[in-house]
Amino acid sequence: MAGHGAQERQNGTRRAVGVGATGAGATGAGAELGRPELTADARRARLAALVAEEGFVRVADAAELFRVSEVTLRSDLSGLERAGALRRVHGGAMAAQGAARESPLEATAERDAGVKRAIGRRAAALVTSGSSILLDVGSTTLAVARALVARTELGDVTIVTNGLSIALALEAAIPRFTVVVTGGTLRPLQHSLVNPLVGQTLAGLHVDLAILGCNGIATGRDGIGRVTNLNLAEAEVKRGMLAASTERMLVADGSKAGQQHLGLIGVLDDFATVVTGGAGADELREPAAAAGTRLIVAG
Repeated sequence: MAGHGAQERQNGTRRAVGVGATGAGATGAGAELGRPELTADARRARLAALVAEEGFVRVADAAELFRVSEVTLRSDLSGLERAGALRRVHGGAMAAQGAARESPLEATAERDAGVKRAIGRRAAALVTSGSSILLDVGSTTLAVARALVARTELGDVTIVTNGLSIALALEAAIPRFTVVVTGGTLRPLQHSLVNPLVGQTLAGLHVDLAILGCNGIATGRDGIGRVTNLNLAEAEVKRGMLAASTERMLVADGSKAGQQHLGLIGVLDDFATVVTGGAGADELREPAAAAGTRLIVAG
């Protein structure tokens, strides 16, 4: 049946395809999916979502749908397979069994909530009055936002965020804080804003400190120190935040240690400080030391 769906697209009867991995929702047409201006990361995110939804996608059909060559499409599939997002088979790709999936923000906020509150307090303690901050989306950065609000002596801080939940949490500190929301396309799962538009906002900014979250920090020989995210669209925004800041801080509980995911954010060398805690936090000591990154374990 999956092959029949692919054949329907080839015959020009493409139906709307949900692309939740990039937050764009249903496209309504294959032409929209294959917009020439799509970045490689955005194309791969939509390709991964398509394979997950259909179960199987042929190389020829997907190349036509995304308006790229079959050589480019095979390269995309190979990259997605290495990231565990799908499985290559003859002529196409199938959905991977057991592939990592995003959880809603509300669910991840409840997981290891005490650890995340401790991380939030330690990270917030490093922020000074009069500074400007980029605050990333995520459950651990949400804990940072709440801890910043609780620091009633902190003032004249400008915080730019792409997280709607983050902005709402910071609202209680106005006018001590100036809260700026980037704008962009809404991803309901994380209540995050992604491209288009976020990149334009970040390109016009330079802040003192970026505080980012992630889904994985590699600790093994294969990619040690690589900092990654499950979602390509959010990883793209995080890379923009790195470029728009003087100093960078990574906040991640110990469960992220040893994990690698699809979207590359950067490497530990990109961060002056990592604030972590909980089970698995000690696994980050060696890669942090190798990168020359300060590691703070919240307890």
